[in-house]
Amino acid sequence: MDHIKIANTKHDVLDLIKNRWSPRSFSDKVISENDLNTILEAAAWAASANNEQPWQYYYASKSSDGFARIADSLFGGNKPWAQNADVLIVAVARKTYEANQTENPTALHDLGMANANLLLQASELNIYGHMMGGFDKAKISETLELSETQAAVAVIALGYRDEAEKLEEPFKTRELTPRVRKPLNEFVFPQN
Repeated sequence: MDHIKIANTKHDVLDLIKNRWSPRSFSDKVISENDLNTILEAAAWAASANNEQPWQYYYASKSSDGFARIADSLFGGNKPWAQNADVLIVAVARKTYEANQTENPTALHDLGMANANLLLQASELNIYGHMMGGFDKAKISETLELSETQAAVAVIALGYRDEAEKLEEPFKTRELTPRVRKPLNEFVFPQN
């Protein structure tokens, strides 16, 4: 398991960012309650518009019935490997401000900030997260009894990394393929 997908950056990016990636092979090792709470608290400290903190996390450990209910909402490309994670987390955005129930146009952005904190804190603890958009949003909303003002945005598989060889194809190849990103000139546009 020496193969870690360290990002090959052109600039001096923090090691914590370079080392974060989204594996599909998870071991049977259990995440301690303290580590899980540390990861979730990191999300709490993300920046948010008006300090609204419009994120909510519904999670279940592999040994619980809740885990099976969340896993049941995953699409076919995610279910085979995600069910081996130790924890599944549903990341939910509260779409309205708490104070006046009007639309919060930055809720998804703010949830993304919280998710980034969560993933980086997990990485610092040698725990890996894999974000998934491939799930049945209506099914998970019903399972979690979400209201009209809540939107299930992502499911996060969380656990300790394991050998890529235990995965079936095409997941094994994806696990071993080097990470790549677009160069800056494709998404950064200086204005003079």
